[in-house]
Amino acid sequence: MSFVGGGSDLPVFARRFGGAVVSTAIDQFVYVTVNPKFDEKIRVSYSRTEEARSVDRIRHPLVREAMRLLRIDGGIEITSIADIPAKGTGLGSSSSFTVGLLHALHAYAERYASAEQLARQACEIEIERCGEPIGRQDQYAAAFGGLNFIQFHPDDSVTVEPIICRRETIRQLQAHLLTFYTGLTRSAASILHQQQGAVASERKKQAVMRRMVALAHQLWRELQQNRVAAFGEIIHENWLLKKSLARGISNERIDDWYARARQAGALGGKLLGAGAGGFLMFYAPPERHDAIARALPRLRRMDFHFEPQGSRIIFVHH
Repeated sequence: MSFVGGGSDLPVFARRFGGAVVSTAIDQFVYVTVNPKFDEKIRVSYSRTEEARSVDRIRHPLVREAMRLLRIDGGIEITSIADIPAKGTGLGSSSSFTVGLLHALHAYAERYASAEQLARQACEIEIERCGEPIGRQDQYAAAFGGLNFIQFHPDDSVTVEPIICRRETIRQLQAHLLTFYTGLTRSAASILHQQQGAVASERKKQAVMRRMVALAHQLWRELQQNRVAAFGEIIHENWLLKKSLARGISNERIDDWYARARQAGALGGKLLGAGAGGFLMFYAPPERHDAIARALPRLRRMDFHFEPQGSRIIFVHH
């Protein structure tokens, strides 16, 4: 769940100016199992089931490229299940799957993999090998877990800095957040292609993104000082800035939902992910949450909590 600075992790911007986000991992999980198969074939089960005679014949691009990268051959079965839909939600489930898959494959090969290694390899698979027009925040959020200030440097290095604050600050922040599923799913690719094109060529869009990076730094400082009062105002400004980056990030329905929530007491909010659908997150006093929910009767309220741990191996059978 990214709060401020999303989009500044896209290579077209980060490699020129450097990017930064404030984000947290949440307690919605992707589970990946890897098991030896009795024959030399490969079986991959997700929303469909594949049987392949070789790695090159696997249709799922993330599985295929992960096995290629780690040089794992046949005689293997891979399955995955998830707490939330795999596409179009804006919660980074694709990158979480890639990180979890890599972690499970490393364990299968009896190798240790650090959080940094998992995030870096997931970025290589999604961005370089599969050509996805995405940034790198989701991979690092999934690998490291926790509430972090993440910086994306021009040399492609990434710094993950846990936000150190009182436990009460985290509790207060979580108590003020509420999230709704819009029921709208979308492909992030077209929105991100458009956004990258604009940021690459237009100085005004670059200035907008730089302001969003400044807001990420500001929110980081506020939370380090245990000040949550400005949180709503900061994410509200960030959302207004993000909407101006590309057409399709928002639409009339989303703008109407956002306006209704603000009228009912939300201090700020944003659409999670690239835009046009997925989850709407708001920051509001807890006593206004029910009023906001009543103002958005068609949306499904979801309760998420911060997750302090990143990807982990939960069972190994030798």
